[in-house]
Amino acid sequence: MGVCWGPVVRVLVLQAAWALGGGQVRYSVPEEAKAGTVVGRLAQDLGLEAGEPEARRLRLVAQGRRVSVEVSGASGALVVSSRLDREELCGKSAPCALRLEVLVERPLRVFHVELEVTDINDNAPLFPAARKNLSLPENSPPGSRFPLEGASDADVGANAQLSYTLSPSEYFTLDVKSSDENRKSLFLVLAKSLDRETMPEHRLVLSASDGGRPSLTGTMELVISVLDANDNAPQFNQSVYKVQLPESAAEGTLVVRVNATDPDEGVNNEFSYSIVSSLPGVSRDVITIDPKTGEIRLTGALDFENVRLHEIQIEARDKGSPPLSGHCSVELEVLDVNDNAPEVWVTSLSVPVPEDAAVGTVVALLSVSDRDSGANGRVRCAVWPAAPFGLVATFAGSYSLVLREALDRERVSEYEVEVRAEDGGAPALRASRGVRVPVSDVNDNAPAFAQAVYTVLARENNAAGAELARLWARDPDEAGNGRVSYSVAEGVGGGAVAGGGWRAASSYVSVDAESGRLWALQPLDYEEVQVLQFEVRAVDAGEPPLCGNATVQLFVVDENDNAPALLPPAPAGGGPGGGAAGSSGPGSGSGSGALWAWAAWGAPAGQVVAKIRAVDADSGYNAWLRYELWEPRGKGPFRVGLYSGEVSTARALEEADGPRQRLVIVVRDHGEPARSATATLSVSLVEGAEAALAAAGSSSSGAGPRPAAGAEGGAAAAAAAATNVWLVVAICAVSSLFLLAVVLYGASRWAPRAAVLSGPGPATLVCASEVGSWSYSQRQSRSLCVAEGAGKSDLMVFSPNFPPPPVPAAKETQPEAPALVDTVSAPPFVASRPFPLPVSLVARAPGRRWWEPGSAAGARGRWGLGGCFLWVFTGRWRPCRSPRALAVGEEASKQASKVLPHPAAVAVRR
Repeated sequence: MGVCWGPVVRVLVLQAAWALGGGQVRYSVPEEAKAGTVVGRLAQDLGLEAGEPEARRLRLVAQGRRVSVEVSGASGALVVSSRLDREELCGKSAPCALRLEVLVERPLRVFHVELEVTDINDNAPLFPAARKNLSLPENSPPGSRFPLEGASDADVGANAQLSYTLSPSEYFTLDVKSSDENRKSLFLVLAKSLDRETMPEHRLVLSASDGGRPSLTGTMELVISVLDANDNAPQFNQSVYKVQLPESAAEGTLVVRVNATDPDEGVNNEFSYSIVSSLPGVSRDVITIDPKTGEIRLTGALDFENVRLHEIQIEARDKGSPPLSGHCSVELEVLDVNDNAPEVWVTSLSVPVPEDAAVGTVVALLSVSDRDSGANGRVRCAVWPAAPFGLVATFAGSYSLVLREALDRERVSEYEVEVRAEDGGAPALRASRGVRVPVSDVNDNAPAFAQAVYTVLARENNAAGAELARLWARDPDEAGNGRVSYSVAEGVGGGAVAGGGWRAASSYVSVDAESGRLWALQPLDYEEVQVLQFEVRAVDAGEPPLCGNATVQLFVVDENDNAPALLPPAPAGGGPGGGAAGSSGPGSGSGSGALWAWAAWGAPAGQVVAKIRAVDADSGYNAWLRYELWEPRGKGPFRVGLYSGEVSTARALEEADGPRQRLVIVVRDHGEPARSATATLSVSLVEGAEAALAAAGSSSSGAGPRPAAGAEGGAAAAAAAATNVWLVVAICAVSSLFLLAVVLYGASRWAPRAAVLSGPGPATLVCASEVGSWSYSQRQSRSLCVAEGAGKSDLMVFSPNFPPPPVPAAKETQPEAPALVDTVSAPPFVASRPFPLPVSLVARAPGRRWWEPGSAAGARGRWGLGGCFLWVFTGRWRPCRSPRALAVGEEASKQASKVLPHPAAVAVRR
């Protein structure tokens, strides 16, 4: 896996680094670097490890041109492969950046690499020609200037900054003018008059040096030939021609015709006219001259507002050698017509205007002009609408926009004012200018809530920080004057808490200062507080600040967050059913409690045995409790009042119902989802007299029987009932002896010889059926049934007519959900039923494994090779004499009393 995932992980890391770095790797290399020069560690910069450049075929992709670099296959480095010439690659472009594409396979990836080729001073300045021939007339006056072509340098930057020098000469100097950083104009200036007869030719050397280190130089030879002079130049009949034309003159209109003469003869007498200069420069676009006739005509439209006077220099050049020229000027005056509308300009604008500004406040300064002249340029102005602003003329062409009425920003927050201008031409021309005048706010409005009282419903157990409501106060002001901050008024409002007392609302809720959102600072508990009433204050940020108030009534809506809680028993038990006790505590939606009650055999239907008392801390439907009998299901001897919790007999109780009934009662509320608590009620079925005795014992102790809450509670309950216990022990012992005598008599009289109760013969089978389960007679005499067939080791237990003691329960222990039926898996010769006694005795057949079932009271029993052992509350195994048989009658009661909390008559045969 590591081998397979390694490249993938590196690719992902490379992609992340690639994204962070802009997705491009940049290198720089000087031009003319030698072949093999390392430009950069391309593979390492792309995140490739050693060996990967060759394995993944790292290579450059050419894009139709020679790049002069390549990727080294072994190291993955980018190296120079051939001559790098920056001028060849990029020319005069700076910087010279080559964009390369790099491919990597497995997986296929394309990376962009930018290679910048830096310039070195490897090119000398170069003139257009090595020699330049010039022909100058000998009568050229000193100061004459002759343009020369400068040199060029293929390098860039400082390497291309050129300086020029001219070889020493008394006739010529070099004038260099810089038009910008890269362009220089060269002029050869005549310093002294030429004399062809003295020196017909001049040879000079023009040198150009660049700014590189070291500097390179280029030269050009100047060969100047002196020509014979043309002694007479053409002469105009006027030195200045003045002309007037309206600006509306059409194209082609003749402006003027100039005339010149030349006293020379032949070729030197022939000349032509041309425009050599004009002021302004646009005159060349509107005026042209015929080179032969000297007629000057319009080729474009005149504009009085742009150019009122055109000055044109006309030259007449003859064809002599060298040619001579004469000059004159033409002044064309343009006459105005009303072709321009007025213009309105806002020179100063003081906005926004405070809404409490005084009448007469200057809002803006306006400048009105018309490019025409005379009556065409006289302008009248007005403002629309006339209110609340007006115009006041300050001086010619200037106006003030002033306030004439009071402003109210809340009514009109902005004005669009139009200034209209009209000139005095014929026809008149008009113009307008819009001025936007916003009105600034003054803090003259206090925040106002939409409601004076807000009613908010919030469910309890909301999360801390939950949004409960959103309050909003409107302030018609703007900016800071309308920016409202919210807060809970300190010392005003709160809520009454459970158990009395008063708590400030600020301990429960908070208001966001900017948004007005009402937040919960802590989870709300309906059982603690039901209503919070407090005041929220909205304050703007004006100077001085204004505020508004609103009252918030927060009602906490109850949630079903409390499970029913079982109450402790009533102080005294009533009726033959005895008392009931329970214990419970709120847990995660459920609780359980152990309850005890007594009922007499033969009790009629409808007799109340016990009452389950429970309470729910919630309210409404969440606190409306119903009681359901969960176990046993079906038609049992008891029922539970759906809403009263009273446990009553559903029919007359019979012996077949057993000595004890275990009822599981579920108390549910009507919440959503419903929560519940579980109570386990153990009802001991006893004789009427014993039930009355139990009730009397309960009354004398001051409370009904209840489960012990710990070791101290159990000891106190046992000490309180010690006197009654000995009386019950005596009654039970007598009853057990009598009943055992009846059993022995019936067994010896009617039982088949296959089984006897005691003696050296086969063991007597007591209540053994085909499936080895317990059987009870439906008759009051509780006679035993004897099965036919081979004898089995079995157990017979006679329960005394006395309720079991309370069971110690661990403190603060949440019991598991009670099972509907307490079932144990047993061998075929042992009963499968719940044991109501605090201990259980079990039999073991020869050659079978041990079986130690649990009992209703937590006691266990087992058979050993040496005898029967009982597990009692002391947590130790205690022997119960010989395993062959326990004596019947008084001896059995004495023996049982040694190991049981209450006596029992037991007969066992191994």
